[in-house]
Amino acid sequence: MNSNYSPKGDILIVDDTLDNLRLLSTMLMQQGYEVRSVTNGQTALMGIQAQPPDLILLDIQMPGMNGYEVCQRLKANPQTERIPVIFISALNEVFDKVKAFTAGGVDYITKPFQVEEVLARVENQLTICRLQGQLLKALAQEKELNQRIEAMATVEERNRIARDIHDSLGHALVALNIQMETALTLWQTDPTQAYEFLKEAKKLGSDALKAVRQSVSEIRSDPLQGKLLENAIATLTQEFYRTTGILPQCQIDLSYPLSNQVNTVVYRIIQEGLTNICKYASATHVQIQIHTTAEGLLLVLQDNGTGMSIDMSADGFGLQGMRERTTAVGGQLEIHSQPGAGWRITARFPRLVA
Repeated sequence: MNSNYSPKGDILIVDDTLDNLRLLSTMLMQQGYEVRSVTNGQTALMGIQAQPPDLILLDIQMPGMNGYEVCQRLKANPQTERIPVIFISALNEVFDKVKAFTAGGVDYITKPFQVEEVLARVENQLTICRLQGQLLKALAQEKELNQRIEAMATVEERNRIARDIHDSLGHALVALNIQMETALTLWQTDPTQAYEFLKEAKKLGSDALKAVRQSVSEIRSDPLQGKLLENAIATLTQEFYRTTGILPQCQIDLSYPLSNQVNTVVYRIIQEGLTNICKYASATHVQIQIHTTAEGLLLVLQDNGTGMSIDMSADGFGLQGMRERTTAVGGQLEIHSQPGAGWRITARFPRLVA
């Protein structure tokens, strides 16, 4: 016996006529099918429950429980409802085709049997069944893949929110810390001036709290909040001026339309860049250049501060966030810095129509 033998399908024949059972069984086994036979509906239901077949050939006229009833019970059971049923009927019997299909049958064959017809109808239904199984498997795999993609998207969304919190809150807290340090320094010598710095620190603290709430509630998905990019950058530079006393020199040309995605990335890069200058640069001059052409946008942010070896901060969360944001819209980011030579951030973006 060949241990690698695999039947073409498992078929259950239900017929109270033994001659029919023998004829159909022989016919199908010769074609490589595995065949089981029973003579009544009740036994058939128990056998199907114990070992569901791939296909059922079901006689209509049987004592006790006819074929219609057997089929209806199968279709009412979630475990057996997908098994295809081909009804068997004699030519001289009254065969209600509408009732057969309403009960759940998928096809029918008539006695006396024509070998070619029986084999064609059986193989047709088994092929349909196999294709349905493959489709269900493919759908299950697609569902699993979609779940994995959703999980990855969730992680990416968390990272995005984390970057938003880092960019918005970090910017506000750096400015707040500088205001508080200045107020403490002036507290004894110039209380009035110190009080003004404390008032500004309080405002920055309120802004930081608002940024956290907005990020958590995902309102920060649009940090521009409907503002034009020029106006949003002007707000950043004014905040930078109040914090450091340095008013960045801006050269902005937005003659060509930009997508909101690119606007947002440009805004975030400038925001993070100014935050880093506050933290590390000790600069006296800051320049922001933005130029658009028919091909895209060029952003340059540079200062004349102390600078540092780029390898020291290449993995910093802020710079990583800049790179990720730029790449996400198809842009390129270059960061240059050397001790004593300041920072220069250059970003190039392809033009996306707003």
